[in-house]
Amino acid sequence: MLIHLKLKNNIMLKKIVKITGIIVVLFVASLFAIPYFFKDEIKAKIVQSINENVDANVSFSDADLSLFKDFPNANVTLDKLVIINKVPFEGDTLVSLGELNLEMSVKEIFKGKDEPMNIQGISSKNGLINIIFNKDGIGNYDIALKGKKDDGKSKPLSLKIQNYKIENFKFKYFDESSKIKMVIDSLNHEGTGNFAAQKLDLVTKSTAKVSLSMDKVNYMKNISLTLDAVLGIDLEKSKYTFKENKALINQLPLEFDGFIQMVNAGQEYDLNFKTPTSSFKNFLGLIPAAYASSLDGVKTTGDFTVVGFAKGLYSDKSVPKFNIEIASNNASFQYPNLPKSVRNIVIDTKIINETGVLNDTYVNLDKLSFAIDQDVFNAKANIRNITQNAIVDAALKGTINLGNLSKAYPIKLDKPLSGVLKADVTTKFDMQSVEKSQYQNIKNAGTMSLSGFNYADENGKTISISNALVQFNATTGKSDLSVTGVLENFYGFMFKNQELKGNFNMNSNQLAVSDFMTSGEATKTETKNAEAMKIPAFLNCTLTAKANTVLYDNLTLKDVSGKLIIKEERVTLENVKTSIFGGTIGVNGSVSTKGKIPTFDMNLGLNQVNIAQSFTQLDMLKKIAPIAGIINGKLNSTIKLNGNLDANKMTPDLKSLSGDLLGQLLSTTVNANNSTLLTALSSNVKFIDLNKLNLNDVKAAISFKDGKVNVKPFDIKYQDIKATIGGTHGFDQNMNYNVKFDVPAKYLGPEANALLSKMSPADAAKLDNIPINALMSGSFGSPKISTDMKSAVTNLSNQLVKQQKEKLVSKGTSALTDLINKNTSKPSDTTKTATQKEDIKAKANDLLNSFFKKKK
Repeated sequence: MLIHLKLKNNIMLKKIVKITGIIVVLFVASLFAIPYFFKDEIKAKIVQSINENVDANVSFSDADLSLFKDFPNANVTLDKLVIINKVPFEGDTLVSLGELNLEMSVKEIFKGKDEPMNIQGISSKNGLINIIFNKDGIGNYDIALKGKKDDGKSKPLSLKIQNYKIENFKFKYFDESSKIKMVIDSLNHEGTGNFAAQKLDLVTKSTAKVSLSMDKVNYMKNISLTLDAVLGIDLEKSKYTFKENKALINQLPLEFDGFIQMVNAGQEYDLNFKTPTSSFKNFLGLIPAAYASSLDGVKTTGDFTVVGFAKGLYSDKSVPKFNIEIASNNASFQYPNLPKSVRNIVIDTKIINETGVLNDTYVNLDKLSFAIDQDVFNAKANIRNITQNAIVDAALKGTINLGNLSKAYPIKLDKPLSGVLKADVTTKFDMQSVEKSQYQNIKNAGTMSLSGFNYADENGKTISISNALVQFNATTGKSDLSVTGVLENFYGFMFKNQELKGNFNMNSNQLAVSDFMTSGEATKTETKNAEAMKIPAFLNCTLTAKANTVLYDNLTLKDVSGKLIIKEERVTLENVKTSIFGGTIGVNGSVSTKGKIPTFDMNLGLNQVNIAQSFTQLDMLKKIAPIAGIINGKLNSTIKLNGNLDANKMTPDLKSLSGDLLGQLLSTTVNANNSTLLTALSSNVKFIDLNKLNLNDVKAAISFKDGKVNVKPFDIKYQDIKATIGGTHGFDQNMNYNVKFDVPAKYLGPEANALLSKMSPADAAKLDNIPINALMSGSFGSPKISTDMKSAVTNLSNQLVKQQKEKLVSKGTSALTDLINKNTSKPSDTTKTATQKEDIKAKANDLLNSFFKKKK
């Protein structure tokens, strides 16, 4: 009996386990299957809710339902949700979300078609919110359907939020009328609270980076903000009250007290804020992390406080009145491991609006003062009329030893600075005068000087300024500089991103270009990724320069002078002259880096330059005319050329070079033995000694393009032989030239002289010169020469034969005439006359036959 009972229990247990397993499997299977059954219904309700409430183009790639993501709650995910504005912001993106998650109870998905789904939580990632106000004050965020009446029907979705969260959002705000632009980047925010209740406490956590500018003037850039706050929310009154809260601006702590309330006219503010402590560390914490360091171990004395309020209505026409006071008195700080401290710090700054009109806001920097060692620096300023035409009135006075900056504050410098900056300056200007370059309205007075300045770059290259007041004298590497001039539109450059204008004079005893360029061999990777040199777009300057010596690459230029105009990413050279290669070179032209590939366009004038030196040291001339070491003497030339520049080295790209060259040779000699080409030509043309060529005053015209050089035919003279030379060659040294000689017969060798010996001097003088062609191909290093000398001898023979025939014909004609004259008389007998004519004809034929049967 007992055994039977145990067996029965075991069977029952197995059935229970089996049934439980089946239930679990069915439950899990249901969790997978349910989303497929209800996905389309949920998607339809989302689309219906959007269409009933939004006047904009809304799209999302897909809607997905999951019972696992927030189990035991269901989760609906919308992928790539985008809201695009209609007129008057047509095409602008208002909202773009990587994903939007809606959290709800599982039972919500079983509701009927006409029953609303209650949303309990919302979260989103990788979003963009883009708020724009146009010049008429209309915002693009108002996309709710206008004139829509409540028909009493239930909504497809109902919000009963308990929590929400956004991650990695960017919020952009731009007001076209006031030019105010704000960007909140890397925004993370979350909150929990029962939004179903009329009154609730919302617990929030927020982090972000904020940038703020107004009309191209930056007031904040990537300021780090953190806020942990409990907000008391009264949904009925739309009132939000700060309760427990802690905020950080960079590392500056702030606490808020008061409320913000939504009203029909806008938003009502009644806020107070302050730093919870008065330690001077609060000020150091305000400095952005990129320019600061950890505050651990920093010793401070004195106080630093921020106290303020904002009270009043924010609307289209007004802002709350506010007063922000920033103060410090007799403070100091010293960082650990740094030898010097900053002492006697006094800060007294107020930002005030007393009327509620934004343009009436003004900033008073009543005093800013500090000391490092014995050097004291003071500043004060007033800024008003800030939104329409800001007016600035400032004064600076004091001394700063630049070498002490990195000893008192952890400035991140690759190389230390040294030098003493002294200032006693006052300035007063308005921003419209800056924008319009109305310099007569900008009032500056005082002096500023820099002495003993030294700086070394990452390659160890140093620049030194011994003294800079209205002018400065500097040395760097092998170079020395003395610069004087006027810098214009400095405020427009600083505050409005306008051009920096200037007019300068520079003098130098020696200027080494390499001192102002990065040195050292670059690896293949560095060369590939090297940043192309760019002429700054903001520069609009003129530099009139003189230098006794300029060192550039392997060249030494003497007595350099000229004008450089820098504007619109282009350097224009005017009347630049230098002594080099025993002569002078003048340059006019330009270099531009405005496009993707830098370009140049130059006109060069070479006067009395040494041919051997110039065509050896300048690669460009060497490619155009490879005559170095062959022709010695002087050259006058004008060269027009243009092309592309190597973006990193700023040297001509020879493949892109095109232009023209007109040249005249002066006092020249030829060394044919130094030329493989001329040596080969001499072995084929015996009648010219190329070493004795006189090339004085020879002029040639050359054009070049796409790596090809075209030499227009030009004439040279050797004794009584004329030669015409023309053809082409490439920068690769391959060539195709033709030399046409006009040669008197006496130079054609023994065979020709044998023929000439049979002629009288008078007959020989009547012979035409013989044309001889020499074709030169191959390359300059391995030339191929061919001539038509045999045809020249044939030409001479033909001339001699022709001349002898003409003489014989002339003699025959004369004899025949005499014979006819002797046998002609008055006719008396017709038969006798006919007989005489026949005799004359026979004798004439015999005479001609006897002439042409003679040996020639």
